[in-house]
Amino acid sequence: MQLQLTVRLPKELHQEILSLANRLHLKRSDIVRIALEKFTKDNNFDNEIRPYERVKDLIGSVSTGISDLGSDHRKYLLERIKNRA
Repeated sequence: MQLQLTVRLPKELHQEILSLANRLHLKRSDIVRIALEKFTKDNNFDNEIRPYERVKDLIGSVSTGISDLGSDHRKYLLERIKNRA
């Protein structure tokens, strides 16, 4: 069963949809349906890779040789800034 959706569009967007529908010999509703299907397919946030998943293999893979860098990072950062000045 198909459902109906009413949407208000800016005049410019309506003109673009109308022009595209005329060029492709489709109905305006077909153009909007195709666009919505593509948008929902391309933006499936449930299957999106989270930032942590992208870098989890890198976490802990670099060693600085400084054992307390995580807890005293500010101290080391200030030292480095002073040494460069």
